[in-house]
Amino acid sequence: MTTPVVSIAYHSGYGHTAVLAEAVRSGAVEAGAEVHLIKVDDITEEQWSLLDDSDAIVFGSPTYMGTASGAFHVFAEATSQRWATQAWKDKLAAGFTNSGSKSGDKLHTLQFFQILAAQLGMHWVSLGLLPGWNSTTASESDLNRLGVFLGAAAQTNVDEGPDGVHKADVATAEHLGRRVAENAKAFATGRAQAA
Repeated sequence: MTTPVVSIAYHSGYGHTAVLAEAVRSGAVEAGAEVHLIKVDDITEEQWSLLDDSDAIVFGSPTYMGTASGAFHVFAEATSQRWATQAWKDKLAAGFTNSGSKSGDKLHTLQFFQILAAQLGMHWVSLGLLPGWNSTTASESDLNRLGVFLGAAAQTNVDEGPDGVHKADVATAEHLGRRVAENAKAFATGRAQAA
């Protein structure tokens, strides 16, 4: 059986998004993937090669002013070399984000990731969870407590550090990592059988 390679390309301004990146990594490793964490604001040529060789790339960024951070946008523009050669075509993609507000326009950041993936010819992996914390019997500790379908969304109070990232949001990011790794494994197995 093929071991899928998952890379997490992320930017974290204050450490909150790094906590989520580590959670995605943990979930993907648990599902049997080889995983690379890549900080896009300090990316090397070797790390670009890791992305090129990955079966799946998970994008992550805080939501600043209604979109991904400036550092992530610089990375996204640099992927145009991969776009021109279709180097990432048919890889899997997914995304996660964090903001201080419950909504905080996180959906727009996830849509930005999804459009970036589509332009690169990638296949998007959604969160695959029903919303949590939306009834009297639900809990703030539910997976997908913010009710986002496109990717993993987290909310952290602006006056708290990385330790303040909500445990349910960490668990949701772990779920996303597992889901991406499981889908990458299925894709790799299918490709191997078709060859």
